[in-house]
Amino acid sequence: MRPRLVLFGDSITEQSFASGGWGAALANHFGRQADVVLRGLSGYNTRWALKVLDRAMEGAASESADPAAVTVFFGANDASLPDQQQAHQHVPLHEYQTNLRAICAYFKNRWPAAAIILITPPPIHEPARIRDMYGDNAASRQPERTNEAAGTYAQACISVAKELDHPVIDIWTQMQRFPDWQTSALCDGLHFTPFGNKILFDEVLKTLEIIGFSQQSLRSDLPLFHEIDPKDPLKALEI
Repeated sequence: MRPRLVLFGDSITEQSFASGGWGAALANHFGRQADVVLRGLSGYNTRWALKVLDRAMEGAASESADPAAVTVFFGANDASLPDQQQAHQHVPLHEYQTNLRAICAYFKNRWPAAAIILITPPPIHEPARIRDMYGDNAASRQPERTNEAAGTYAQACISVAKELDHPVIDIWTQMQRFPDWQTSALCDGLHFTPFGNKILFDEVLKTLEIIGFSQQSLRSDLPLFHEIDPKDPLKALEI
């Protein structure tokens, strides 16, 4: 049976199977070597995600094998400002960390063999968020998210990962290393362009390789075409 990768997160995970998405790129990269299972919940924060974990994970793994790895990618919505338009998505920083610990504990208990990979919230381009929310750039407008707040939650995520000894991808920092990341990597100040998806895809691949999950370490499912004898094609397909 092919090993599975489970992607759990908010809209950036839910959209990851769209054209150019990082989840679709993972599925393409591993092809016949692994299955990528999508569990993205647009708009969700860690409080809501924790509430629906059991239902969200129904069918995500086979009964006979734990997933090889699970990505946990929340924080962008938790970091929404408590006094702005998306205040209902806000989760206080301490609770965010508590929720991350609980989500990780759930996966550790349910799938002991699975590696748990945390991903920090991404950076925020505030002018683009104002345009996306209000349709204009009026000076009186305030963004519902800020890059400063996202960075604080990113550091909190890293702290939890270190505490629990889980791998972590600091996409908040990595993305800002690229020139013009505000427009080259983000399409609306929050969600990813194809280039932004490529940045995360590369970081996920690096992290998977560190835990021993790579094209080189995995077998392809069923005989490859070049392994089939033209003179007796069915022989290679026998059990």
